[in-house]
Order: sequence, then C-alpha cells, then structure tokens
Amino acid sequence: MNAMTKPPLPVRSVYETFEVKPLTIRVGAEIHGIDLAGPFSDQQVAELQRALAEFQVIFFRDQVNLTHEAHKAFGRLFGELAIHSGVPGIPGHKEIVAIHADETSKFVAGESWHSDLTADAEPPLGSILYLPIVPEVGGDTLFASMYEAYDALSDKMKAYLEGMQATHDANHVYRPLFPDIDRKYPCSDHPIVRTHPVTGKKALFVNASYTTKIVGVSKGESDAILHYLYDHCANPNFQVRFRWRPHSVAFWDNRCLQHLAVWDYFPQVRSGFRVTVAGDKPF
Repeated sequence: MNAMTKPPLPVRSVYETFEVKPLTIRVGAEIHGIDLAGPFSDQQVAELQRALAEFQVIFFRDQVNLTHEAHKAFGRLFGELAIHSGVPGIPGHKEIVAIHADETSKFVAGESWHSDLTADAEPPLGSILYLPIVPEVGGDTLFASMYEAYDALSDKMKAYLEGMQATHDANHVYRPLFPDIDRKYPCSDHPIVRTHPVTGKKALFVNASYTTKIVGVSKGESDAILHYLYDHCANPNFQVRFRWRPHSVAFWDNRCLQHLAVWDYFPQVRSGFRVTVAGDKPF
C-alpha cells in the first residue's frame, strides 16, 4: 500500500432495531432510535450486545426516562450488577454510584487514564454512566482502545509482555479519600495482555491509576516498561472523544478500553449516576 492509498474501512455489522453512527474508524459509536428505559425485544438486546463488542463504547442521547430502576434494569441486560469496591452506592440503590462535581469539588473521579476497578479479582465487564446535568461547555470523556494499543506494539514488545502479570492496587486510590474507614481495598495480579472473552482479541490491561508494578522483574525495569505503556496507551490515534449533552449515556467495555474524564469546566456542575456490570477474571 503506497502513501496515497487509503486503508479500507472496517466491515460493520448490520443493525435492524436502531441506527448506529460510528464516531471514529477504530472505536466508539452513537446509537439512535432506542429508549433505554425499555422495554426491549430479544433482537434489540442481542444487537446492543453486538454493538458493544464491535465499537467498545456506545453512546445514547436524550434518555430523559432513565430512572434509577430503569438504569439498573438496562445494566442487567448485560450481566449481574457489581457493587463498587471503593465508593458506596446512593441511598436505596447500592448498585448505583453518584458522579458529581460542582464549585466545591477539590477533585473529580477519573481525571487520569484508567479502566474501572481493575484491582478487583474480577474487574467489571463495563460501566454505564448517565449524566442528566452537564456543563454548558467542557466535561468531555476520552476513551482509548486497548486493542489498538496492543496491535500498535512492536513484535518484540508483544513477545516480552506475553505471559507477564502486573499488580493492580486500589488502596492508594481510595484510602486518601476515606481515611477514617478501616478497610483494606482490593489488590490483584492480572495479565498485562488479556484476551477479550467475547471477541477473542488481545488488549493491553495496565493503567496509570491502579497498576503499581510488573510481577517478577526489578522496580527499575517495571517502572520503565509501565511508563512506556502508559504513554503508548494515551496515543490520540486510539481514541474517541465524547461531548456530553444533558441526559446522555455512555456504556463502555472495561475489558478493552481506558477512559479519562476531562475536568475543564470548574465551577460548573456535572452530575449523574453510574451502574457497573460485573465481569470475570482476566485471562
């Protein structure tokens, strides 16, 4: 292929029960023509599951009917709901975590690149974030495909990482937030390269928020490799940027994505709720 030849576009699935608009060639799509408050036909559920696997993160607009119960019911279409291992749920809904920032906030959740709760022994399948209130400008979320990050590695780096594990520790993440709570947060070892249980594709599975070391090598070697991978994973060519509007929903596959919440809207309000779908042990 010469420099003037455009690479072929990926072959996309056909969807009959809603409209799908890809946002980039590599990752992300908006889905139109479906109310997440339900009810859902079997075909809709199957196509939503297929869209998540194909696009890694899917977005929905104008979901004004998404109550807490409907939010949880939508999540259960994809599996059991997980209880957040670091942050308590809202009153009456232990499966739902509040995501809120305003003029009093000293920090916001997700300011650095991460996959959700990777320190858990069985990290989540995915997360479903509903934001009824968003700032007038700003507050975007970036998503990066870890399929693309893995594929872009050299063959020698792939061979080096194959079979290696890294430690993911939540204690340094949550203990500063809840210093008065006497508890130990999860800490787990996971493959640096994991295989997606649905697509069979390989993806990088380390992130700057939770991963603390590579198992079985010196600290110097571990730090050097991890910092290289963190920089590599943040390549904008792997990314899609979602610009929120009120009552939008983002549903991302935690097994093959990292994401980052941009806090460029202080002191405006950005507020909503997140449901987490339980996953399984990475392999």
